[in-house]
Amino acid sequence: MSESNTLPETMRAWRVHEWGENPTEALQLDTVPLPEPQPGELLIRVEGVALNLNDLERINGENMMVRPELPCTPGMEVMGTVAACGDGVAEDQIGRRVVATTRQATGGFAEYACGPATAAFDMPPDIAFPDAAALYFPFHLAWLGLVDRAGLARGESVLVHAAAGGAGSAAVQLAKSLGATVYATCGGPEKVKLVEGLGADVVIDYESEDFKSIVLEKTGNRGVDVVFDGVGEAVMDDSMACTAYNGRYLMMGFASDKKYVDEKFIVPRKISAGNFRLCGVLLSYANPAMAGVMKQATGWNFAPDSLGAEITAGIVDKVRSGDLKPVIGEVVDFDALPEAMTRMRDRATTGRVIVRVG
Repeated sequence: MSESNTLPETMRAWRVHEWGENPTEALQLDTVPLPEPQPGELLIRVEGVALNLNDLERINGENMMVRPELPCTPGMEVMGTVAACGDGVAEDQIGRRVVATTRQATGGFAEYACGPATAAFDMPPDIAFPDAAALYFPFHLAWLGLVDRAGLARGESVLVHAAAGGAGSAAVQLAKSLGATVYATCGGPEKVKLVEGLGADVVIDYESEDFKSIVLEKTGNRGVDVVFDGVGEAVMDDSMACTAYNGRYLMMGFASDKKYVDEKFIVPRKISAGNFRLCGVLLSYANPAMAGVMKQATGWNFAPDSLGAEITAGIVDKVRSGDLKPVIGEVVDFDALPEAMTRMRDRATTGRVIVRVG
């Protein structure tokens, strides 16, 4: 392992010793040894943690792709500086300012975290904190969905669900920057106002309005070219009914009920009769060799890390031009992380919640 000259022996980390529904009770602030990067990994000195709904699974023990052993440090997305490199990673990586995915989507609620070098991307110094910590997951998801999967073209239309959230607000901005007409759903007058400010053409308050009837009316019963759905089961039937002929339905997430992630609940006739394309979107990067190993083991397809670097560069360019800006609902100190995670659990947050570390 290659490392910088001044690494402490211990760090602070929020850990779960027993699964629990309440983050303020389940998360415990511990002093633990620094993690050591495995081959192909980086050790990152964390400056900011972006909270994600999926982090809740590493707190309550519910549906997750890889179940860690307890005690577990949640946290799947960090921003910081590379402090050390595992075997097989060049020493010149040390000192890079990066946004990164953590090892098996855990370990980020800490002062140092490890993650694969293939899922760490340069974040230039001219993009300041907290924006630098808020740009990775939502904008990569939006880009992978709208550009890589859907091939969204100027003049097309998009329906974005949960448009006041991290990925949704990113999708609204990216779609507008690509010249699309955007229909957006969100809950409550304050979120409606926020999404209108992002440039959405039609904003629908799902708490008091029927998005299906509005979208069909506004499109002359044609529907939209692309549906960006991070909600899942609760909106899927009506959203499919809003998808135009030869449209693209993007399965971005399952925030309404994660139990459906591994259940057989899609009716084939709705896809065939809808005459649209159903597109899966997974935010996970790998180099070609590792992607091949994972394909053989799981059947899944991972995006190439070279694409991740291209997307990051494209996002940075659009941030610099003013086309994109992360929606940050709040920035909290490290000691206040559990309370912020509780607000996210209760759907009481807007945009990104960023934790300042150090």
